Amino acid sequence: MSALEPGAPMESKPSEDAASLARKLTDGLAEPELREALTPSPEIGSADFEAQFGESIDRTLDLDTWSHGEDLSGVFERLNQEVSEAVMQEDEFRKSVRELVFPIIESRAKAPEGAGVYRASITDIRSVQENVLFNGGVEACDGTISMHETLPLTIAQIGVCLVSYAGEQGSWVQRLYRRDLRARGKDPVAETIALLERREARSGLGQREQRDDLKELARRGIMSFSERAVLLDKATAPWRMGHGHPAPYELLTGSGSMELLHRGLDLVSRLVLDHRKFVYVPSAPGERVLLTIGNALRPLEFAVVATAEDRIHPIIYEGHLRGKHRERAIEFYQQVAPKILVGVYRTSLAVPAQVFYAHSEHVQEAAMIAMADSVLQAHRGFPILIDIADTVCRSSFATDFNATVQSAYASSGSPLKYLAERDTRR
Repeated sequence: MSALEPGAPMESKPSEDAASLARKLTDGLAEPELREALTPSPEIGSADFEAQFGESIDRTLDLDTWSHGEDLSGVFERLNQEVSEAVMQEDEFRKSVRELVFPIIESRAKAPEGAGVYRASITDIRSVQENVLFNGGVEACDGTISMHETLPLTIAQIGVCLVSYAGEQGSWVQRLYRRDLRARGKDPVAETIALLERREARSGLGQREQRDDLKELARRGIMSFSERAVLLDKATAPWRMGHGHPAPYELLTGSGSMELLHRGLDLVSRLVLDHRKFVYVPSAPGERVLLTIGNALRPLEFAVVATAEDRIHPIIYEGHLRGKHRERAIEFYQQVAPKILVGVYRTSLAVPAQVFYAHSEHVQEAAMIAMADSVLQAHRGFPILIDIADTVCRSSFATDFNATVQSAYASSGSPLKYLAERDTRR
């Protein structure tokens, strides 16, 4: 591996412009979804709408300006024009990013040690594949969750699989059965009122709502914990590859459960501070600044940009934790967040760049492993081990889940009574 030569110096730019650009680079690293969860949504002005979409909101809301569904020629012509112009402008912008942003990645005030842009060679990639990946030196984990909701019962099935190039390393499954009414007592009036109150507080069938805390705890919190527990405590390979972020939002908040909060923070602390050899790659990262940097990369280049502090700080300090729970979260932030580095890599100009997270001591090795695995999928540029884990999980646990549940309802004499409308539409 060799570091890239820095981009053209900004001699024609005042120093305060460079400092401003550096601040924008740093400020843009916190995921927008997290910022929106912590702050109220700002008002969207008419001028803002028109600047982004190229037409006024009044025109958009006027159905007389819409195209007729049966006449799609104009729709396709506009589509081709917008895509062509957007791609051309983004390609031009890549040059500015390389010249202006790349030098700042390493030199800005909050840059971590090792920040910068690097290039890997074909020989480097082949060496990692032969000596680490194909020898079983990396194990990847992914999970899947299947939900079946009816009025009397909600079932959450969580499956987690561990794989490597040596073969499947194991799979684990847990089913949670949630019933608003578990047992009947002596006071039917009080029980009925309590049941109605519990159901009033829940989200609608088949809907995701933040007010249904238990549903989100089962759906995201427990699965995130189990994925990381399997990767840390069941895997035996030196390197561990995960899907998403090593310290996800649902574990940093406990998804409403303070027991999950403490156990989750302890688990991630062991992974980051003790094991250290990990790489996480998300499927849908929200950091558009990172993706913009990644879009400017050439094939087999990667950039180490920042620590996880900018992402984790608002969750901990601006969130809803209080007392000893907040103290534990702050301790986690101070010890763990600086050790998690975030970067972006690219395997080909034909595929998107990918964000990755790794330990500060092994970030270049982690990037090489992620790239070496991703080049095996030329059409995706995404680690194939994660895809294999996902495929094994879905084929093992998700494919026949609904059919099995519906068979159980049929056996109870109620094959259709509690099915949601969408389940009977097809």
